[in-house]
Amino acid sequence: MESLKFFKGSFLVTLMGAVAGYSIGGFEALFLISVLAVLEVSLSFDNAVVNATVLRDMDAIWRKRFLTWGILIAVFGMRIIFPIAVVSVVATVSPWAALQIAIEDPSQYQMLMESAHISLMGFGGAFLLLVGLNFFLSEDKDDHWVNAIERPLLYIGKFKFAAEILTVLGVLLIAGVFLSGAEQSSFLMSGACGIVTFTAIDKIASLMEHREESRSGQNATKVAAKGGLGMFLYLEVLDASFSFDGVIGAFAITTNLFIIAIGLGIGALFVRSLTIMLVEKNTLEEYRYLEHGAFYAIIALAIIMFLKTFSHVPEVVTGLIGAGFIAMAFIHSLAVKDLVSDI
Repeated sequence: MESLKFFKGSFLVTLMGAVAGYSIGGFEALFLISVLAVLEVSLSFDNAVVNATVLRDMDAIWRKRFLTWGILIAVFGMRIIFPIAVVSVVATVSPWAALQIAIEDPSQYQMLMESAHISLMGFGGAFLLLVGLNFFLSEDKDDHWVNAIERPLLYIGKFKFAAEILTVLGVLLIAGVFLSGAEQSSFLMSGACGIVTFTAIDKIASLMEHREESRSGQNATKVAAKGGLGMFLYLEVLDASFSFDGVIGAFAITTNLFIIAIGLGIGALFVRSLTIMLVEKNTLEEYRYLEHGAFYAIIALAIIMFLKTFSHVPEVVTGLIGAGFIAMAFIHSLAVKDLVSDI
């Protein structure tokens, strides 16, 4: 019961969303909103764990900013503004015209949104693959969940730019073997943008952290805030990459932009509440392999995003794979915890 306090805001917004949804389309809309919220939570559960790993070491000021400003960007930016922006670019029309298309011709809006599918999967897949690989290839990683996989990866991580090279090879493999023509060019360009974006944000964060460590006194707070800015940007792009799959998958359930925004928004709020709970209760320290499970799920999601450029993968499969890794990591962590407590 104590954990429910972290979800009070999410339940309140759910109630407000249910009222709005019912006014839009009655009980059918309520059902669709429920399905979309569950879809978002299942696809982004591992995102909550990864966010918590970053937030626990983040400057307190920037942590608060991410949990306030970041949620506005995640809910309103990625679930409402982002789809409209995509359609605006694809159809070469103004954002207002794209919104009118969403209201007056949902089927055309869906078609335009799905036409950007390959570009979004290329960017999100490349970015998330780098996130996952950097965790397992890091020389600072000294705790392993699956030794047979994770220990050999540490040797690969000794090579400079190992994660980037593996990601580039993955992008080239998909583009060269499974895509051609305009789709191939679109995927290569978006994959390259994902790699460049991750690298740029990672370098900014590293630079800020280095400057923070090299300074002291009254300037320390300013430097810490700048370091927080780098991690803030990292988390926002990470959230965006996770949301691509959910936003596009939502159109297979309904073409109503407002129902999609309400359903995915509710799901995003529950994910954010879960993130806060994980940080406040030090859950990651208590369950040692939960973090590992989340990064395995991220790599799995990145691979699925690549596969979706040429083959259909149901969203339920994507969600179950991510939840499966988290569940196995939790169970193993619980078993190890109980074993240690008995000794």
